[in-house]
Amino acid sequence: MHSIDQLEQTWQNSALESIINIVRAPDGDFESVGQLADAVGDLQSLQKMVELLCSTEQGEQAFQKRPKIGNVDLQKLYRLPTNTLGYAYANHMLTNNLKPLHTGQVENDYQFLLAHITETHDIWHIITGCDPNILGEIKLEAFYVAQLHFTRFWLALLAKNLVKAAISDIEVSTQYMDAITEGWLMGKQAKPLFGIEWNLLWEKPLDFVRTSFNIILSTP
Repeated sequence: MHSIDQLEQTWQNSALESIINIVRAPDGDFESVGQLADAVGDLQSLQKMVELLCSTEQGEQAFQKRPKIGNVDLQKLYRLPTNTLGYAYANHMLTNNLKPLHTGQVENDYQFLLAHITETHDIWHIITGCDPNILGEIKLEAFYVAQLHFTRFWLALLAKNLVKAAISDIEVSTQYMDAITEGWLMGKQAKPLFGIEWNLLWEKPLDFVRTSFNIILSTP
C-alpha cells in the first residue's frame, strides 16, 4: 500500500512539474505541450474516456474500426466549392502554414484515442469556428473538456492559461473566461464529434455539417 501511495505521489509531482513548466513556456511551445501530455496521460483517466466514448454507437464503432484520415491533399481540397468543409479545412491549413498531423501505428484503444484526437484537431477548429489564436485555442480546449469529460490534458491546458493570466496579464481574464464559457456550452449542446470519419464529409457544405452535429456558433 505504501508503494502505491508513493507511485501516486510521484505521478502527481510529475504532473504538477509539467504544468509549471508549460506555464513558464511561451504559448505554442510544442515541447512543453508534449511533456504535459505524457505527464497527465494516466491509464485510469484514459480508460474512463474510452468507456465514455464507447457508450455511443458512433464511439463504439470508431474503436472497432479505428479509422484514420490518412494522407490529405490540401491543394485538391482547396479546389472544392468554397462553402464545403474540405475547402474550409484546406484554406485554414494553407493560410496558417499548417500541415496535417500524422500519427504512428495504432495498436490499442488508448493509442487510437490519442491518434484520432491529434489528427482531427484542426478539423475541430473548423467545425467549432475556433480561430487559431490563444482565445480560439482556449475555446476549443473547453469544448474538448465538455465532450471528453475525463481529460486531464485539456483541463490542464485550460488551467495553464488561467494561471498565466493571473500572473502575467490579468486584463485578459474576462476574455479567457468568455472563451471557456462559450466553448464549454457549445461542447455540451453539440453531438459527439469523436469518431467521425471527416474524410467522407469533405464535399459537404460546412453549414450542413455544423447543423448535423448541432454546432451553434456564438454571435460576436
